[in-house]
Amino acid sequence: MKYQSRKKALILLSDGTIFYGKSVGDKEGTAFGEVCFNTGMTGYQEIFTDPSYFGQLMVTTNAHIGNYGTNKDEVESDSVKISGLICRNFSYEYSRPIADSSLEDFLNDNNLFAISDVDTRALVNYIRDNGAMNAVISSRVDDIDGLKEELSKVPSMEGLELSSKVSTKQPYFYGDENATHKIAALDIGIKKNILRNLAKRGAYIKVFPYNTPFEQLADWNPDAYFISNGPGDPEPLTDAIATAKEIIKTNKPLFGICLGHQVIALANGVSTYKMHNGHRGINHPILNLLTGKGEITSQNHGFAINKKETETHPDLEITHVHLNDDTVAGIRMKNKDVFSVQYHPEASPGPHDADYLFDDFFSLIEKTSKQTVEV
Repeated sequence: MKYQSRKKALILLSDGTIFYGKSVGDKEGTAFGEVCFNTGMTGYQEIFTDPSYFGQLMVTTNAHIGNYGTNKDEVESDSVKISGLICRNFSYEYSRPIADSSLEDFLNDNNLFAISDVDTRALVNYIRDNGAMNAVISSRVDDIDGLKEELSKVPSMEGLELSSKVSTKQPYFYGDENATHKIAALDIGIKKNILRNLAKRGAYIKVFPYNTPFEQLADWNPDAYFISNGPGDPEPLTDAIATAKEIIKTNKPLFGICLGHQVIALANGVSTYKMHNGHRGINHPILNLLTGKGEITSQNHGFAINKKETETHPDLEITHVHLNDDTVAGIRMKNKDVFSVQYHPEASPGPHDADYLFDDFFSLIEKTSKQTVEV
């Protein structure tokens, strides 16, 4: 086995609970964040590079991590976004033919501290019972008091604005400039595969920073608008919420995913709240209330929109619900071409049950474009 004498390491939760493990490789390190878990059996590279996970310590419930290595094309952003990794068995060797690197090298290249040999089943059960909370992972096993002091200064995810940490700094284009439709995308933590899904359906996308005023998006004269996924609490995103309100007034199609879904809800006056431990995995069951069909979905969110307020809102309709806890998983506006979902139809790897949502978006764009031409 590689690294016969790896360093002892620990996970210290904000309530004082401690779990022990060993550092991956021979590294020493310390990392802080909100501890959460993902139940996906595959897709660890996509998870680690997903901007929505910025600021979080990721616990993987799958027992083996790293066994199929990494591939430079299987990323959702330009760098690792999680704060640290916690797993049971870390594979230093990999066997997938198309892999171009080991997970260990990938994490080292991104300066990410990881620990393994953790009783992840016990840790996840504890999080399920007690809720997501801040934590620290560290090789400083003899400095519990010092770690507690440092951990006490880490801000809570509730009320934390993180989109500014992951959003593009300057606008950029994606796709074929001769594509049929133009979509203005507000980047509050966008995943690359969302852009791929929009582009392959015939869109030329201009991606704007998280705090871009509506007027700048509208100056490009897009056919439709998109608000992306992203990390943190949606309520501090006052600029994005204001932009969403103005987009809704245009009567052009608007689609939101995950954090974008929450921003659209807030733009309609529906509040959001922090969940007990969130939904993270590629096996979450959703009921489409419009079709009566079930969907297996990929999810990653720690906040949700208020169901009662949505049910009583005169302009909103709930379109999807999560079958595990009956939380709102999708909405649409009754008199506008505006809709959003709390999960990830672009999931790769992951289920493809929700691919149709991109097709629905483009159907709205086609309808609106035809009406404009007829006028």
